[in-house]
Amino acid sequence: MRGRSGIPGISDLSGWAQALGVSTEACELVAASEVVDLHLDLFIWNRLFGYDMSAEHGTGLFDARFYGQTDLPRLRRGGVDSAFWSITTNPFRTPEGRQRTFLGNLERLRDFCERTAGISAVRNMGEYRAAREAGDHAAWIVIQGGNALDAGPGLVQAIPDDAVVQITLVHLSTSSLGKTSAPDPFGRGGATGLTAAGKEYVAACDERRILVDLAHIHPDGFWDAVAVHDPSLPLVVTHTGVDAVTLHWRNIDDDQIRAVAATGGTIGIIYECSFLGGRKLSGGDLVDAVFAHIDHVVDVAGEDHASLGSDWDGAITTPRDMKTCLELPRLVQQMLDARWTHERIGKVLGGNALRMMEAIRP
Repeated sequence: MRGRSGIPGISDLSGWAQALGVSTEACELVAASEVVDLHLDLFIWNRLFGYDMSAEHGTGLFDARFYGQTDLPRLRRGGVDSAFWSITTNPFRTPEGRQRTFLGNLERLRDFCERTAGISAVRNMGEYRAAREAGDHAAWIVIQGGNALDAGPGLVQAIPDDAVVQITLVHLSTSSLGKTSAPDPFGRGGATGLTAAGKEYVAACDERRILVDLAHIHPDGFWDAVAVHDPSLPLVVTHTGVDAVTLHWRNIDDDQIRAVAATGGTIGIIYECSFLGGRKLSGGDLVDAVFAHIDHVVDVAGEDHASLGSDWDGAITTPRDMKTCLELPRLVQQMLDARWTHERIGKVLGGNALRMMEAIRP
């Protein structure tokens, strides 16, 4: 079946391969694997502009730059079986306003999953398996910006129904929990690690078995979180690049990769071209840049600790040969061309993420 994009997807593997200029093997691997993406920002466009997540869209005004990279029909047709659906925090609200807005958005996203065919919100691996057996896309609900719940102590414990499975501690702004990795446009100094409240927040997440995500955080805060985190539970960096391939304020270094791997966690590689150094690698913003970062994580930590963390629809610019979720087989073709085994490819596509979820939410 072809949608508005003209790309057929998993219902026509040979046609999909032909449309993308890849081997049928690459498309077959996507179709046969459990594909899990660790960061999806589609919901933000629904919140801001009423973007219908249940309808298929084109690539928008900017040709899948910033938005227009996914919707539920394209995720399903592109073989993306599961994703971490992010509720992003607006730091400009008051603490009480952030909490109130988060609870409203949580209810809104859960309601969407309840009333929309083809998607189920899941809180643990038992629910994940049930959703997949029913043929649904499995949506894990997550928070981007722990300051959604920093108006007072104990708010993490107050999340209803274990509905949230992961929290990105710090987003693009410094908060009561700690400092962001993003440059401060005003040149302000101050502490760079986790605050006392931030350390307590990590402990509260551990107690609720909520994954602690260390994307976006300042390196000092990263290491503070590692120090106070329960080492029996996995840590995760859901969407990032790696410094060894492209030095960037948003990326992590090899020691950070090893620290996450030591907990049994995984590193999701983002698709934002400026973090990936695409033009340096290939003369253009191409999918080989995504592969280079994934490959480095495998080299440093092994094949059990690399994952997909696209940040689709997170106001990013994706590689021009993988603009949307329908072109994922082009990334798999890079893996095949590098002589990766099917087992390794399956781990990166989703197996590593599911192993991590089994460890924290069986």
